[in-house]
Amino acid sequence: MTEANVTWLTPESHERLKGELDALIANRPVIAAEINERREEGDLKENGGYHAAREEQGQQEARIRQLQELLNNAKVGVPPSKSGVALPGSVVKVYYDGDESDTETFLIATREEGLGRADLETYSPASPLGGALIDAKVGETREYTLPNGKTMKVTLVSAEPYHS
Repeated sequence: MTEANVTWLTPESHERLKGELDALIANRPVIAAEINERREEGDLKENGGYHAAREEQGQQEARIRQLQELLNNAKVGVPPSKSGVALPGSVVKVYYDGDESDTETFLIATREEGLGRADLETYSPASPLGGALIDAKVGETREYTLPNGKTMKVTLVSAEPYHS
């Protein structure tokens, strides 16, 4: 597995996601019973309760698969303790295309990791911007490709360990 496929999680986030996964798995019999109960109501073509239960089952199974993959590929640890270098788990401040007034502060991590701070945008280390900044030192300028194919320069102003 390459480092880009690894998801960085704090122990707290790992436990929270594991708890969500366990709860979803424990709920499987409840959803199955609901489907069976609705199926016995008769004509499935016009049985809204049956179709709603099947839809809920599909959504829960998709989330179970997502959580299992995420947790299987997770690297559990503490946020980086090193300031001044952009690493997964760092809160970074950057500016774009040499314009020091165009700054943005965000967390380099997964969306799941950033759930604790609604005020802080999260960019994945696998995203073009996140990937370009990994291992950048304060003052360093990197380039990344935008969705439209153009490139943008980003300069690292600061990088601090994340604290939820």
